[in-house]
Amino acid sequence: QEQLAESGGGSVQTGGSLRLSCTASGRIYKHWSMGWFRQAPGKEREPVAAINSYDFKEYADSVKGRFTISQDKNILYLQMNDLKPEDTAMYYCAAEVDDWTLSLRQWHYQLWGQGTQVTVSS
Repeated sequence: QEQLAESGGGSVQTGGSLRLSCTASGRIYKHWSMGWFRQAPGKEREPVAAINSYDFKEYADSVKGRFTISQDKNILYLQMNDLKPEDTAMYYCAAEVDDWTLSLRQWHYQLWGQGTQVTVSS
């Protein structure tokens, strides 16, 4: 039974950096895809980045050049640089454990973590 757990959130000032982690436990599959999503108060959940088992990556336009998604063994990372107030949100990792399709669409993913809060102040 697969589970996801995010960590690494916190409060930083504009221009600062954070590194989020998502630890996956349970079965290991050959083909998979994972993503980071975020949701700010009063707004709908939106995609941030995606990665699959072939190391293909995709980013939302709002974070290109600032965020980097990566994976090492059972841990998914999101390196966040040059943070802006508009990046403030609850960040969630998600996984489709048996489909390599790269996707920024939330309905692609079956597993979700509990979220980690990122707050960026001016």
